[in-house]
Amino acid sequence: MTSDKVAILFDIDGTLIVTDGAGSTSWSMAFKEIYNIDAQIDRYSDIGMTDPEVARRTFEAVIGRAPTKAEFSRLLERRMHYLTESVQDSKGYHVLPGVEDLLPKLIAQGYLLGLVTGNLEAAAHIKLHRASLNRFFSFGGYGSDSPSRTELTILAMRRANVIYGGSITHDEFIAIGDTPNDIIAAHEAGIECIAVASHKYDVDTLKAAGADFVLASLLDELPFKLKM
Repeated sequence: MTSDKVAILFDIDGTLIVTDGAGSTSWSMAFKEIYNIDAQIDRYSDIGMTDPEVARRTFEAVIGRAPTKAEFSRLLERRMHYLTESVQDSKGYHVLPGVEDLLPKLIAQGYLLGLVTGNLEAAAHIKLHRASLNRFFSFGGYGSDSPSRTELTILAMRRANVIYGGSITHDEFIAIGDTPNDIIAAHEAGIECIAVASHKYDVDTLKAAGADFVLASLLDELPFKLKM
């Protein structure tokens, strides 16, 4: 580590929680209601895409054209409506190992915790609400801010400085995520990244992607000294 850390930026899906497909289910339900189409979201989206990207790419694939502004607005609202339901009903929803112990420990030791996620801001908090994790995060960069995960990271860093009321240097930030895209975005934003092999990518893959540190799960000790 290059310096003591002040702010930690967490990804959500696959890092903090797994919703077991609740996000995809809610998109499918929205398309079914509005267009009576069985849209298989996973066919048109990739891990790490933002919610607006998923909506546009799927719409264009199943409808055959770009959505109008009114259509896009309605689709997003219906998706958000069904997301609340699908998250609550998801039998496979769970908090990943180590998270529930780690977050309050970090808060108690004075770290600022933020989010960097491709979810719309409201969607991010719907997903976290079921596990009562919202309270730990006072800022973030969301899919409703930009289609670029790098820009989301930069925005989260700016917002951390607003919350903190001072200047947090790049060296004082660190990101925690579970995919190569999280690593790339952190490095392009000029900060270090801890990759967690907690979901779809294993330790070797994350090391090869250039993570500064790789953990098997958040049960492992973080590679920086926690504040006393």
